[in-house]
Amino acid sequence: MKKIISILTISGFFLITNSCSDKFEEIDINPNSTENPLPTGLFNNANKEYMDFTRDGWVSGRMMLPWVQYSAQRQYTEEDRYQYRLSTDDQLWRRSYYVANDFKKIISLNTDPATAAQMSNYGSNKNQIAAARIMLSYVFLNLVDSFGDIPYWSYGNQDADFQALDVDKYIQPKFASQQKIYTDIMKELKEASEMIELDKNILTEGDQLFGGDPEKMKKFANSLRLRVATRVKGVIPTATAHITDAIASGVMTSNDDTVGLTYENNLVNPSPFFLTYQSRSDFAISKTFVQLLKGETGGFTEDPRLFKYASPVSVKIGNIRGQTMTEATSASQISGMPYGLPSTLAPSQAGASSFFGASVLKPAYTEIFMEYAEVEFLLAEANGWSQANYVKGVEASMERWGITQAKIDAFVGTLPAANKQNVLTQKYIALFMQPSEAWAEYRRTGYPNTLLLPGQTANLNVPSATGQTSYTFTSLIAGLTDVPNRVFYPTQVQTLNTANYQAASTAIGGDKMDSKLIWDTN
Repeated sequence: MKKIISILTISGFFLITNSCSDKFEEIDINPNSTENPLPTGLFNNANKEYMDFTRDGWVSGRMMLPWVQYSAQRQYTEEDRYQYRLSTDDQLWRRSYYVANDFKKIISLNTDPATAAQMSNYGSNKNQIAAARIMLSYVFLNLVDSFGDIPYWSYGNQDADFQALDVDKYIQPKFASQQKIYTDIMKELKEASEMIELDKNILTEGDQLFGGDPEKMKKFANSLRLRVATRVKGVIPTATAHITDAIASGVMTSNDDTVGLTYENNLVNPSPFFLTYQSRSDFAISKTFVQLLKGETGGFTEDPRLFKYASPVSVKIGNIRGQTMTEATSASQISGMPYGLPSTLAPSQAGASSFFGASVLKPAYTEIFMEYAEVEFLLAEANGWSQANYVKGVEASMERWGITQAKIDAFVGTLPAANKQNVLTQKYIALFMQPSEAWAEYRRTGYPNTLLLPGQTANLNVPSATGQTSYTFTSLIAGLTDVPNRVFYPTQVQTLNTANYQAASTAIGGDKMDSKLIWDTN
């Protein structure tokens, strides 16, 4: 029994399985669980759990936010220099498969003749299946983007390599290739979009992601497919056709189409990053990002989103916990934390650095799955670095953050012309607090080119106790001279699924942080 549970735990699949023997069947039953939970509960819980652990102080705060230099740590700077705690990527792996199993359960309940009729009382069977396929695509996309080859499951493809989420058959699942996974994700999103019944609700009530609106879900599916296809164009043969078809099928057209999860305005169910600040004060806004927003780098003028993203230096941790934060009235009141410091220098800089802004550090913050502004930047790229789409993307981002129209107009009036660098740099600014996507885009494109990279020297905000005024960013991972290309496979997966782990490691060029994914060709 213990051996089986250990294998399932490490594989990340944590499913309710058959008991180990007839003798223990009754003992193994949880009297508080239900064999067929309501789809509304499954769907909402899975979406919330996914945001809870991917946007918290671990996966986001100690790994992805700093790696794309939206943040810089005030204490544990080893993680900014890429020596992250291996328990962090274990959380990303393990809990992603928890969530994926919930979405698979929704599909099973709506396809099994014994339960499908009952499930139709809670919403269209087809729409529930489509919603689960779309969210499975989202979860698996972030997994494959982070690790490379992974165990994968598909609703519409019975490929022999797709062995995840089926522990009755595969205790030690194969790792499917990136080529197969990205190809299937695009197919799944297309088919899910096409099966949506627009004249019926997704769920009869309680849908906290789409509000029960099938049109919004359809636009999300097509927009997400546009994201994926743009990532793998030139690598996956079908990607170009998917770009064209996703756009033609209908992508997001306004901020009303943005898909996010809004947390409660209390301390019971607050946003995960705000909750982190209730016990920690480790995370500051990064100096490289502040310099870009101030117009000191990147070729843009001062960006009004600076005042939404970052707090005045005068705001201390007590203000955040008590929610008495205010916005800065001048850019001079905001100072970013130098990125990638040796830990000995961090204390001298922390007190002179800004936290995240009041628009971010609040209980009822909305964590974004995908927003309209990103779609306009994707369209700008698809349309040959279109000026019109580029401007719309900037405007949409600013509108979402509550920038006044006068300030939007003033900033847009100073925008340099659309080109690859300018569009992708503005896309990076708009993706703030969506670090996994910003990390993928940097690896794919090399933009923004304003990040501090290993071997480069930067200035401190104030001299250290020794009078030192500058430092050199030094990676703690040997051979890693840029932002990490991927994260390590969890150590227990290596131990308990050894043969398949070794095959996957060989296939991707080694289980290393500098092994590139198939689309990382810049």
